[in-house]
Amino acid sequence: MSVMTRRNWALRLSIILNVCVLLYVCVHFGSWQEDGTNWDTAAAVPLVQDNILGSESIQINSSLKTAQEARATKVTGSEEKKHVDTSTTGSAGGTKGVDATKFVGKDEHGLEGQESRPLVQPSISLKDAVGCNDKSLEPRKAQRGDYWVLYNYVPMTMSVSCWETITYTTHGDYTFLDNLEPLLERWKAPVSIAMHAPGNDFQPTLDSIKYLRNCGSPLVSQLVTFHLYFSSKHVPKVVPPSEKVIDEIYNCSLGAPWANPQYTSKMYKNEKKLLYPVNVGRNVARESAVTHYLLASDIELYPSPELPSKFLEMIRRRDQPTLFKPNPKVFVLSIFEVDEKSLPPINKTALSKMLKSGTAIPFHKKLCSSCHNVPKSKEWQEAPETEGLHVFHVGKRTGPFVHWEPIFIGTNSDPWYDERLSWEGKSDKMTQGYELCVLDYDFLILDNAFLVHRPGIKIFKKDQRREILTAKTNVLISKIIVPELKVMYGVRKGCAV
Repeated sequence: MSVMTRRNWALRLSIILNVCVLLYVCVHFGSWQEDGTNWDTAAAVPLVQDNILGSESIQINSSLKTAQEARATKVTGSEEKKHVDTSTTGSAGGTKGVDATKFVGKDEHGLEGQESRPLVQPSISLKDAVGCNDKSLEPRKAQRGDYWVLYNYVPMTMSVSCWETITYTTHGDYTFLDNLEPLLERWKAPVSIAMHAPGNDFQPTLDSIKYLRNCGSPLVSQLVTFHLYFSSKHVPKVVPPSEKVIDEIYNCSLGAPWANPQYTSKMYKNEKKLLYPVNVGRNVARESAVTHYLLASDIELYPSPELPSKFLEMIRRRDQPTLFKPNPKVFVLSIFEVDEKSLPPINKTALSKMLKSGTAIPFHKKLCSSCHNVPKSKEWQEAPETEGLHVFHVGKRTGPFVHWEPIFIGTNSDPWYDERLSWEGKSDKMTQGYELCVLDYDFLILDNAFLVHRPGIKIFKKDQRREILTAKTNVLISKIIVPELKVMYGVRKGCAV
């Protein structure tokens, strides 16, 4: 074969190889386009930073993150909280499961079986979104002004990280503990409760705790932490070690101490005519909460079911502009009462029907309607129930709502309750409300979440002793506390106690 012939064959072979390479590239380029991958956007993932709600920096890639990646994020989050006890628990009425997923929610979007993506997709876990430090549940004793406090005297057995749920913080004496199990059945998350137990009321308080832990729902021992407090002028005769109280078995045949007339007819607090230091209890329970978010409430107010998981899904979803406003904020719950023959509604749809029939009314409507007159309350009641949890309206404690006493989900960064005020003197939350107003807090009213007072609509009852104490409290607030608050926090137009 001549040299010229060999060159012609080499040229032809080169052309054929080049055509094959070109076809190969075209075929694979088409498949890349079908995959929908945008290589220009993949090279530059935006970084979104904010300090809202105590969160850290959040990386968001809304163009690339797929539903499969969202589910993978969920699995990672689940593995991070494996230490949470998921044992089966129940009450006398049946067996209920306490699953760690109750604390976090259903999926990344707050919906089951949905492939669609939200407008904003955080690429980090709830743990990173909340950003907090865990706290100890070790029992300790300390003085708080005139009071001795036994912090974490009987701690819950479940191990919970600060980011994965919400704590219901509350207060009371042992006669209010019949509310604990119905509250837990709806809340199914940690409860921090401060018990006022002066003098001879200390022992029935211990017996009530033992009764609940040994004879009631397993949710009590798993999820409730009890703190006890009493004045230094009314110290009990004996204060046993925390370990002894936890280990002792209660004789369930004796029944609940709060139902025993032998105890309730001779309460030490009543015999000594002691005032109930409601705000000491509120602050002790709130300060001791092991989670970042908390709901500071009264033990007779039962929350709508699944509130903790739905709230945290909303925080993680972060698809509402109101969450990114610079003002400090709290998340307000609407409150209602139902008649004594009715059960508390399990969702907003059932609540709406009860409001229309008159078996439910707004909280304290017959006692102090202005105290719990929530902004846009009529619109809230008329709005239909929706999936998940959202901010319905952003309110302020001014104008017609200047005396509003909201109950809300917040953190320990929010103002405390003034411990000089008592339950008998009333207005015990008004000074905190003033501080929130002066600090220009936004009150983010949640759409599908609410609180319901234990069955029985309250009516006004004349109480001469309380009227005298109320007058004294009003003088204390106007002459001493408000001038102090103006020095410490300043003033803002429209804010009042």
